[in-house]
Amino acid sequence: QVQLVESGGGLVQPGGSLRLSCAASGSIFSINTMGWYRQAPGKERELVAVITSGGNTNYADSVKDRCTISRDNAKNTVYLQMNSLKPEDTAVYYCNAETVFAGRTFNGPYWGQGTQVTVSS
Repeated sequence: QVQLVESGGGLVQPGGSLRLSCAASGSIFSINTMGWYRQAPGKERELVAVITSGGNTNYADSVKDRCTISRDNAKNTVYLQMNSLKPEDTAVYYCNAETVFAGRTFNGPYWGQGTQVTVSS
């Protein structure tokens, strides 16, 4: 059973920074694309950033100059460094693993339980 566990959310003032982490556990051999999505109240879930196993990245235009996604393939962990946070960044942030090779099969996508990020003074 593959599980994703996020950490690092919280309350931060506008202009502040947060680093989110997401660790995937289970009998995992490899994960192709991992990423972060977010959902604000009353809005649909949207992509924040994704990263392939080879390190290629893609960002939403709204965060492109303020966030950096990275991953440690050996630890099956993905990170999201968020700087210059704005109130409109307030949302529940979800970790995603698109396709996981584990237990001799490919499965996915998998989602974490979400971590709340609140940007407010």
